[in-house]
Amino acid sequence: MAESNEKRPVMAVVGPTATGKTALGVELALRFGGEIISADSMQIYKGLDVGTAKVTPEETRGVPHHCVDILSPETAFSVADFTALAGGLVEEIDARGRLPILVGGTGLYVQSFLYGVRFAEEKAPEGLREALAAELAARGPEAMYAELQAADPEAAAAIHPNNHLRVLRALEHYRATGRRLSEQKAASLPPERPYRSLVLGLDFADRAVLYRRIDTRVDRMLEQGLLEEARMVYQNRQTYRTAAQAIGYKEFFPYFAGEATLESCAEQLKQSSRRYAKRQLTWFRHMDGVVWLQADAPDLIDQAADLAAAFLKEG
Repeated sequence: MAESNEKRPVMAVVGPTATGKTALGVELALRFGGEIISADSMQIYKGLDVGTAKVTPEETRGVPHHCVDILSPETAFSVADFTALAGGLVEEIDARGRLPILVGGTGLYVQSFLYGVRFAEEKAPEGLREALAAELAARGPEAMYAELQAADPEAAAAIHPNNHLRVLRALEHYRATGRRLSEQKAASLPPERPYRSLVLGLDFADRAVLYRRIDTRVDRMLEQGLLEEARMVYQNRQTYRTAAQAIGYKEFFPYFAGEATLESCAEQLKQSSRRYAKRQLTWFRHMDGVVWLQADAPDLIDQAADLAAAFLKEG
């Protein structure tokens, strides 16, 4: 538990999908009296278990997990919501004399939280969101993404062109305020970071190993009922806005529409997941202070535990 004049210690386990973050986070929590805060933008939703690789009750091994299974898929949830929620959780966990450990691959969540980004409450002008949605339908996603690239190249670089929701949000911010999202981000950083942190990153020396693990994981998800979950998202795609854009579900929409085979959609999911892993790695490589570990090292847990022990001793 941090003294009143000290920064609270927070640990994080980050990296691309399928590197074993969940297992390492749980192991560290068991060794150091920790509780997990999930930093995953999709695991927050109830009922979306297989496609988000949500931690199972067995995998938690009794370690409390927060920010998992707390919202219905109709509910919008932003990085500002995450930083506010996680901030309160860190206080509570620290007050219990426990160690908060962030675990997840949503780089924007982890970075914004640890850097102390402050999000201004900005109300978009009435009707702007609807107008942008109508423009998307009329002009097409390529034109909207091109507009964002011209208005805010830095924001566009961090958003996948197919993530229409985030493209529209960034355009909405620009049109409502006249300021780039990237400018707001720079202006919203505090003079110093709010927490003392140790961030452990997991990766494989051989990229082919990661890609094989991703492919295997997709096959396993299909065995575990991913298709039924994706069908539920497809049937509710007008209200499950975030999930309908998420990797793991949208790849199967052509199959449900009778436009593609199940095999081709599964292959598309593997490809999308591999590309996402590359984007995750790029994000975390740009974050300063990440200590990288080989996910398949035989002594991974001991290496991570030694770093954690030294970090906690420093405090």
